[in-house]
Amino acid sequence: MKRTLENLRALKTEDLFDYSIVVVDNDKDQSAEETVANFGATTSIKVTYAVEPEQNIAMARNRALDFAVGDYVAWIDDDEFPADDWLLQFYRVLDQNPAAGALGPVEPIFENPPPRWILKGGFFEKRRRMTTGSTLRWQQTSTANALVRRNVSDNLSEPFRRQFGGGCEDTDFFKRTMEQGHTFIWCNEAVVSEIIPPTRWTRRYLIRRALLRGQNGRHFANAISVAKSIVAVPLYLLLLPFLLPAGQHYFVHFLMKIGDHAGVLLSLAGFNVMGRKYLVENLGKS
Repeated sequence: MKRTLENLRALKTEDLFDYSIVVVDNDKDQSAEETVANFGATTSIKVTYAVEPEQNIAMARNRALDFAVGDYVAWIDDDEFPADDWLLQFYRVLDQNPAAGALGPVEPIFENPPPRWILKGGFFEKRRRMTTGSTLRWQQTSTANALVRRNVSDNLSEPFRRQFGGGCEDTDFFKRTMEQGHTFIWCNEAVVSEIIPPTRWTRRYLIRRALLRGQNGRHFANAISVAKSIVAVPLYLLLLPFLLPAGQHYFVHFLMKIGDHAGVLLSLAGFNVMGRKYLVENLGKS
C-alpha cells in the first residue's frame, strides 16, 4: 500500500482536474491506519481513511463510494501502482467520449525472475491489450484499473452486492450497469502495475485461484454454461496426461480451466470449495 500511495502523490494533471484519495481498510483492527496517517501528513492531497470491519470486498467498495467526491471515481488495488499519467490518460479519453467509464491494462511486475513457465503461460496478465476506445463486454471488466463516472451507480441501491463478498463484485457491478445501458471502453495508455510476489508463482496458488474464480462465477451461471462445465471437466482431465510433455505452462493452463469449471459445479452443488478462511485471506486479490 505504501508504494501505491507514493505513486498517487506524483500523478500528473496538467491543471485539468484535481483529485483526492480514499483508503478503505477492510480490517476491524485498522492495520493500515498508521501508514495512511503518515502519508496524509506529508501531502497536500486530501486523504480520507475509512474502515469496513466486515471482511467483505463488496462492502469495502461501497464504503469507498460513501466518501468519494467529484465527477469520477478511479479504482486501484493496494498491491498496484500507477504510471504518473494514469489519471490524465483516463481523463482525456472520457473527456472526448460519452462512455460511462474506462478500463486500462494491469502489467505484472516480478520482484525476482520467475520460472519460465510462469512467463510463458501469461498467468498474471489480467487483460488482453486493445485499441483505445474499444467497447468492452462485461466479462472483460474489473476494478483493478478503472475510472468510472460517479453518477453511474446512482440507480443501483447496492452498487457492490454483499453476496459477492468473496470476489466478482466488480464484474457484477459492470454487468448490471451495462444492462441499464451504460457503455465502458478501453484506454490502453492508462497503465498500472501489479507486484507479483514469489508466493504466487506456484501451481497450488494458480489452481486455488481458479477454483475461487469458479466458485464466484456461479452467480453468472446459466443452463448453457453449466452444460459446458459438465462436459469440460472430464474432457480436460483426459487431456492432461498428453499436455505435460508439451510444457508445464500448457499443463497448468488446463488445470486452471478444470478449476474454473469445477468451482462452478461444486458451488452450485452446495460445496464451499475454498472455505471461509481462504476467501477472507484473498479478498480482492484474485
